[in-house]
Amino acid sequence: MNDFTLSLQITALGMGLVFGAILILWLMMIVLTALSADKEPASDSAEVESTPQADSKLQVALLAVALAMAEQDATSARPLEEPPTAIVSPWQLGM
Repeated sequence: MNDFTLSLQITALGMGLVFGAILILWLMMIVLTALSADKEPASDSAEVESTPQADSKLQVALLAVALAMAEQDATSARPLEEPPTAIVSPWQLGM
């Protein structure tokens, strides 16, 4: 058996092991997500009514988003300027 054939066999074996391990991990993830997924959400949950405090928090959040969007529109982004080139480049310093 020559060296080329042996190297191809070793390569095929290694690739087969890697892809086999990937497939095993993929199947394990499928099984674990199937086992740990919630079957059905509880339908007897009590409905939560909004409180004045929750409404004020919502208004504060909406105000913060509106201010952030207005500030983003107000700022003008400009490209960074390149610094001037050095007289001696880093490559020349190594010589």
